[in-house]
Amino acid sequence: MKYYITFIAFIISLSTFAQVPSPGEPQSQPIILAGATVHVGNGEVVENGAVAFRDGKIEMVAETSVLEDMDLSDYQVLPAEGQHIYPGFILPNTTVGLKEIGAVSATVDEAERGNLNPNIRAVISYNTDSEVIPTLRFNGILLAQTTPQGGIIPGTSSVMQLDAWNWEDAVVQSDDAMHINWPGRFRQKFDRTTYTVRRVKNEQYDEQRRMLEELFADATAYLEMDKPQELNLKLEALGGLFNGSRALHIHANEAKQIIESIRFAEDRNVQRIVLISSGDVLLVKDFLKARDIPVIVSNTHVLPNHPDDPVNQPYALPHQLQEAGLTVGLGYERGMNASARNLPFIAGTTAAHGADKEAALQLITQSNAQILGIGDRYGTLEEGKSATLFVSEGDALDMRTNRITKAFIDGREITLPAMQQRLYEKYKAKYEDEPLVQESEKRDVGNE
Repeated sequence: MKYYITFIAFIISLSTFAQVPSPGEPQSQPIILAGATVHVGNGEVVENGAVAFRDGKIEMVAETSVLEDMDLSDYQVLPAEGQHIYPGFILPNTTVGLKEIGAVSATVDEAERGNLNPNIRAVISYNTDSEVIPTLRFNGILLAQTTPQGGIIPGTSSVMQLDAWNWEDAVVQSDDAMHINWPGRFRQKFDRTTYTVRRVKNEQYDEQRRMLEELFADATAYLEMDKPQELNLKLEALGGLFNGSRALHIHANEAKQIIESIRFAEDRNVQRIVLISSGDVLLVKDFLKARDIPVIVSNTHVLPNHPDDPVNQPYALPHQLQEAGLTVGLGYERGMNASARNLPFIAGTTAAHGADKEAALQLITQSNAQILGIGDRYGTLEEGKSATLFVSEGDALDMRTNRITKAFIDGREITLPAMQQRLYEKYKAKYEDEPLVQESEKRDVGNE
């Protein structure tokens, strides 16, 4: 009991400075950001450009010179000379909003028990008060596809904007995709005696494959009935895959695993398929291109898949897939949830290994938007699309110069500083007039 009370007191003490910023107010006045380098997100760049938006929608992207002939009396003109304007970055396949502290089970709501959970919806568990969310916004990530984990079919994801009071306000695309972790004939096993990873046979493969075949067969039969006698939530959830209202996102890495999973989906008339992988995608690029299947590269800062691959092969993979003519997006699927804020710098790594800088930017803007089914509203700075964008002092794909000064989601200016920044300012102020090392201590150190 004593330890429980101590823990509660500790949590309460943190709440004094661990407050998530309140969502921004709806846009009340038309705004023009003028004089910046505008990165449209589709490969185009407008030097000395201006972006105007009204009621949360972009109404103009042009060179700043056009402002000379405009009546600006209704606009709030915000100078952005020497800075860069980008569309909000989009993070796919993440547990943001579902997982706060991995070691505290009460803050983890990313998975349900069981292997087959197509009826699980991540959207209703999304936590808008997560302290992880502001850390993503501070690097330009303004949209995220929050995705359940665990089992063979963990459930459905939803695309959320990262500034809202509740999950209903945050939804951009509800239940956009169902996810399936395709079972492989082999799996990776960590050997604690040698601290190495071995490739071993998956003894449960046949059983896992049979479970999937039975589930899809049952769903097909169930959905063909005019009036089912009893509602089956699991089978109902699969219906969107067959009518195209929901995509199937397949997580698979090995070449045979990729081909097998996609053929399985095609044979069962799944209309929209997306591959999420960082494995042998390059080996099956022609197979994917022939079927027009987009790919989200889930990891790049990993070791190569094969011993004879170059050590930088994962860094170059997105660019190689782009060159092969595939639609390619970029994610950041790592163990620590908060590290997903590094998504723009992963795109920067891609730019350093073959991709053009604007092509690398497309991976986390236009391409991710198109793959997630929101390309008509987000992903690029174009007339009529959402004013979801940010201003950076420098190159947003470079961690040394990614310094965001303003950010907007659907035209609402959002608060950027979060707990880390508040703590920085707090202790910076403490030590501004109080040197860390006293003069006497400096002399003693010098004498030694």
